[in-house]
Amino acid sequence: MPSEREEVWRYTPIDELKLDEFAPVTASPGPLPVEGEIFRELVLSILGRVSGEAVVHNGYPLSFRTDDVESGLVFGGCNDDAGGREMVGGVQVGGDALVLLNDAFLPDAVLIDVPAGVVVSDPILVLHWCAGSEDPGAGSAILPRTCIRLGDGARVAVVEVYAGPLNTVRSLVVPVAELSAGEEASLSYVSLQILNDATWSIARLAARGGAGSMVRTFSAGLGGAYDRVRSDVSVEGRGARSEILSTYLGNGTQVHDIRTLQDHVAPRTNSELLCQGAVAGTSRSVYSGLIRVHRGAVRSDARQTNHNLVLDEGAHADSVPNLDILENDVKCSHASTVGPIDEDQRYYIESRGVAPDVAEGLIVQGFFDHIIDRGPIPAVMPLLKREVHARLDLAFGNRRVLREAVDV
Repeated sequence: MPSEREEVWRYTPIDELKLDEFAPVTASPGPLPVEGEIFRELVLSILGRVSGEAVVHNGYPLSFRTDDVESGLVFGGCNDDAGGREMVGGVQVGGDALVLLNDAFLPDAVLIDVPAGVVVSDPILVLHWCAGSEDPGAGSAILPRTCIRLGDGARVAVVEVYAGPLNTVRSLVVPVAELSAGEEASLSYVSLQILNDATWSIARLAARGGAGSMVRTFSAGLGGAYDRVRSDVSVEGRGARSEILSTYLGNGTQVHDIRTLQDHVAPRTNSELLCQGAVAGTSRSVYSGLIRVHRGAVRSDARQTNHNLVLDEGAHADSVPNLDILENDVKCSHASTVGPIDEDQRYYIESRGVAPDVAEGLIVQGFFDHIIDRGPIPAVMPLLKREVHARLDLAFGNRRVLREAVDV
């Protein structure tokens, strides 16, 4: 099991995790409850047109729907596709005990396999409803897996949403996402986690891009008692590019934990990372990122930026950027900030006649909107802003955020 003594788990509460308090979900829980169906309709209404939709309940894919039936797109479960199992573990090789737990007990995987040259016009939605066990004395381990593979020159955008009922049922959710882009392919991926405050979410994202490809990922962690996302993105072909965006919002006693790896294997590769979030109440955040440049990856260009707002005196943020450069003739940079709201910004807005609480709300909303507006899938921006603004309003006791800004 992972331990807080390990650098990759430092500053986290992982030693508090007792696996024997959870049981893997080993039988299909059946269709979504009414609450889940209402949420699904809400997400679809915000996204608008989609090229495909998968509904997953407690890790079990229930249904797949796609309008793209003539291009050769494979969209289904790995148990339904003859070659589907080869995609599972094709990018995420090995891993810690929790990844291996997903390997061992995953009921099925959502597969999105886009043939070479195919452009999927609208986003594909994968909705995970994580309800957990109805037994108050037992916790459920929910183990979803998503595998996305693009052939050379293909293009697709995928949105994954992890949600569940608004209750206090304890669950352990361990999602694993594997992304692979062929030469000159373009893959955009957004993950939104809005689970209840009793859930632990420990997610792993592994991605790799071939020559001339573009891989763009965006993870947003808003729910969970402990929310961890580890994103390992490898640019493996000459001229490959990646963009890693991540945001979080902590309240109460939440812990948000973001770990990233920008792995440069080939020459003339490019990666850019921006992680920014805020902590309020007595919540905590951890960011630890590594830029690694292998021998032979000359003319690589890697940038890493982490900004953290600390909104209350009881909140805390740790930021640990790292570089591991084994080659000459490269560009690498990292920047990190941790602190309260900029007093000059607050003063400027208040000097225009804006009330102090409203001024603070505008600054925080702008902080989050800045990164959301950079997201790789425009259709999902209203959903992200809706969830972030609503949680800001809740976290700050309706004081600091303009009520009308919560509406989409």
